[in-house]
Amino acid sequence: MAPSAGAAPCALSPLCLVWLTLTAAFLLTLLLQLVPPGLLPTCALFQDLIRYGKTKRGAPLRPAFCRSFDVPKRYFSHFYILSVLWNGFLLWCLTQSVFLGSPFPTWLHALCRSLGAAQFPGGELVLSTFLVLAFLWLHSLQRLFECLYVSVFSNAAIHVVQYCYGLVYYVLVGLTVLSQVPMDGRNVYVAGKNLLMQARWFHILGTMMFIWSSAHQYKCHVILGNLRKNKAGVVIHCNHRIPFGDWFEYVSSPNYLAELMVYVSMAVTFGFHNVTWWLVVACVFFSQALCAFLSHKFYKREFASYPKHRKAFLPFLF
Repeated sequence: MAPSAGAAPCALSPLCLVWLTLTAAFLLTLLLQLVPPGLLPTCALFQDLIRYGKTKRGAPLRPAFCRSFDVPKRYFSHFYILSVLWNGFLLWCLTQSVFLGSPFPTWLHALCRSLGAAQFPGGELVLSTFLVLAFLWLHSLQRLFECLYVSVFSNAAIHVVQYCYGLVYYVLVGLTVLSQVPMDGRNVYVAGKNLLMQARWFHILGTMMFIWSSAHQYKCHVILGNLRKNKAGVVIHCNHRIPFGDWFEYVSSPNYLAELMVYVSMAVTFGFHNVTWWLVVACVFFSQALCAFLSHKFYKREFASYPKHRKAFLPFLF
């Protein structure tokens, strides 16, 4: 029996297991950070591994050898360069197969199959997969632009493990999207042979949410970048200031919240009930919540006048 429209096989697939494991790891890490200080022993190495940028200042004293694993935070751009290239290639392969009938490269088809992609006649998923992969590519392109021309990086650092995770993440997330497409051998199976006939209301809603979330994320990064520039747009310092405007009025890290909403928009585009993608969303939720919580603690510690009504990540809640 073929799966229903929008549903993708997930039970025991390698992709589901990977995202479930990552989600559990980030959830556990977040819960450990919520434990009141003093109840659990502090591990400097663990804290160094989960923090980056300004939040490393609030960590226990770093052992000297930890600095040998530092990578400049400005290397964030490498994640998006890789994503633009890799996920652009995946989008090109999908486009060639959908519109020109070209088969996937043998190695790519075998890779998707090994990750849990199934051969089933659920052609309704093709438009969803195409849109989500396009969203992922556009999101990476926007983030690359922001890293190069909007954000102002200091000499802050990230751990080399975080750097490697970021590179692997964007390769894996693209493969996760591509693995949702129904296949007929090495070709994409399109029900009715007309992609536009698959358009549904959730495709429109997901697209609108993606544009809305992306616009707010860009605004938030512009606000952060402008804190280190003068009115002429020239960088004058790399100090931290209290940001105001847009979603900063509600949470300390609206850029992380917008990132989450971008992935939620993709879940909507998949028709709400793609289990594999909701595991990706859960992973993003807990990883961004962890970063937002640590950033919130930094702002509250550094600025006595920090707005007391602001939450860390979710308006009015957390």
